[in-house]
Amino acid sequence: ATPPLFHKVGVLGGGAWGSALAVGAAAAGRDVVLWAREADVARSLSAGEGNPLFLPGVPLPPVTAVTDLEALGGCDALLAVVPAQHLRTALAELAPHLRPRTPVALCSKGVERGSLKLLAEVLAETAPQARPAVLSGPSFAADVARGLPTAVTLACADPKLGESWMRSIGRPHFRMYWSDDMIGAEAGGAVKNVLA
Repeated sequence: ATPPLFHKVGVLGGGAWGSALAVGAAAAGRDVVLWAREADVARSLSAGEGNPLFLPGVPLPPVTAVTDLEALGGCDALLAVVPAQHLRTALAELAPHLRPRTPVALCSKGVERGSLKLLAEVLAETAPQARPAVLSGPSFAADVARGLPTAVTLACADPKLGESWMRSIGRPHFRMYWSDDMIGAEAGGAVKNVLA
């Protein structure tokens, strides 16, 4: 049987990458709701005025954006796009609202300072009911927001879950390749910027 599509996709984080992924998921036909910490960002995105704070000069179609984390609770799947050092706090606040076994794709790069944990470990500690995946570039938020060709890795243990992600938010110019190596995808993303 074909793995199911995610109909309602939540985006945790209203930065450049979160905004680009939200617009892309909406263009793929998903019902998208984005949570932003900044009220100005949520208002601009909802009004179709783009994201002048994090993606200046990049036109974006309107996307539903809120500042209330509870709005993400009913989503079929979540893209977690807050910066690595703020992920634990955001996930801990969100966890009580998540349905059991909600797929959560980690889209930020980095290692948690202090604990030196990868973000999948942070997710397992803060929202153990989630089904983890890692979405990793190489990509540029502005390019993705403009619809330029991009290839990304979607890593998770279950190939059927990977196929659901690919069918739900992938598009011809946003090509996703599945891998079962979540640690490799995370570690590669974390060290890439340091090496570059």
